Amino acid sequence: MSLQRLFDMNGAVCSCGRVHRFSSDVICGKGAIRQLPAAIRRLGGSRVFVLSDQNTFEAAGKQVLSLLEAEGFPYVSYSFPQAHLEPDEQAVGSAVMHYDASCDLIVSVGSGVLNDIGKILSSTSGRPYIIVGTAPSMDGYASASSSMTRDGLKISLPTRCADVILGDTDILKQAPLHMMKAGLGDMLAKYISICEWRYAHLLCGEYYCGEIADLIRHALGRCMEQADGLLRREEAAVEAVFEGLVIGGVAMNYAGLSRPASGFEHYISHIIDMRAAEFGTPCDLHGIQCAVGTLIAARMYSRLSTVQPDREKALAHAAAFDLPAWHETLRQLLGKGAESMIALEKKERKYDLTSHAERLERILARWEDILTIIREEVPAPEVLEDLLHKLDAPTTLRELGTDEALLPVIAAATRDIRDKYVLSRLAWDLGIPDELL
Repeated sequence: MSLQRLFDMNGAVCSCGRVHRFSSDVICGKGAIRQLPAAIRRLGGSRVFVLSDQNTFEAAGKQVLSLLEAEGFPYVSYSFPQAHLEPDEQAVGSAVMHYDASCDLIVSVGSGVLNDIGKILSSTSGRPYIIVGTAPSMDGYASASSSMTRDGLKISLPTRCADVILGDTDILKQAPLHMMKAGLGDMLAKYISICEWRYAHLLCGEYYCGEIADLIRHALGRCMEQADGLLRREEAAVEAVFEGLVIGGVAMNYAGLSRPASGFEHYISHIIDMRAAEFGTPCDLHGIQCAVGTLIAARMYSRLSTVQPDREKALAHAAAFDLPAWHETLRQLLGKGAESMIALEKKERKYDLTSHAERLERILARWEDILTIIREEVPAPEVLEDLLHKLDAPTTLRELGTDEALLPVIAAATRDIRDKYVLSRLAWDLGIPDELL
């Protein structure tokens, strides 16, 4: 039903006034991998470049090569040798250097990082691209961007969508349980992203589409209904999470931005990843970190709901804010990755006192509307915490290997990752950046 709603919106005039378009073919279900050769033919492929890593080659790469051989497709296969593949310049460079230019179609076998690299390779080579999913672990399957680390900063690099997204539930349900939990964690993040999208529209005039938001809510609800079955690797639960993740990616394409699928909670994950890349500190799967970020956000929103905004307090806080000192704090937290964030602020000027005063007046005027949005979109933190405990998933930064004492500065640093109005920016505008933690 969720996927059908997705396709029904494709090419139709939406109530938001836009025409949403998505050109990828989504093939999901039991035995879906057998449809790969036909998909290659539809795209005009005759010689295939297959990208995998050591784990995904065992999970599905061998099946892909067997299917290609059985159907008479010549291919070149490259499998990354690393036990843990980082989404950075080195990995992309390795894929480019091993790519055979005589291949006219690219197939990635994997999930997050391999899909992101496959999209980059397809975008730069101009070749059609198919992703064979091996885990319902993240929402990038259908997005037109790649989440990468460049110069130490976590970025969303514009690339392209896969022409075919193939999810065989026989393969997906065999994925490591931790990866399936990560997929559900990435879906839980949508509670926060939709909330923030709505009030950013209210306060900043950002584009918002209620139809896209409803699509996300429906997919998220289905995932929550099936969550208990994930631990038992039930096909319905695995399919619900995979389809929900695909819908999240398509929603970003429909909207032309990442608002439907990510916000403050994703930036918590990005900060952890940036510290890991710079200092070698621990990190976990993106969706696992997003789940913890979602719980942190839910607690903060619960406390925000009890706040009575104070104009004078907010103005005094902004006037006293020491931007150079804050930049030094960012450098201590993130190392060289902070420099890109500091440079971005020179363009954004979100700490400018005039801009702040204007935003503050809009916040004060619409405060009850903001509280209504929070109540409608964000579940009680106890609900999320109970679910994560049932899944035996982390609920704290400490369980992710991050010092809990860093939470205030990590939460504050999320203000500077993107030019996006999220919880931490709202808290700063209200003059209460540390009072919600």
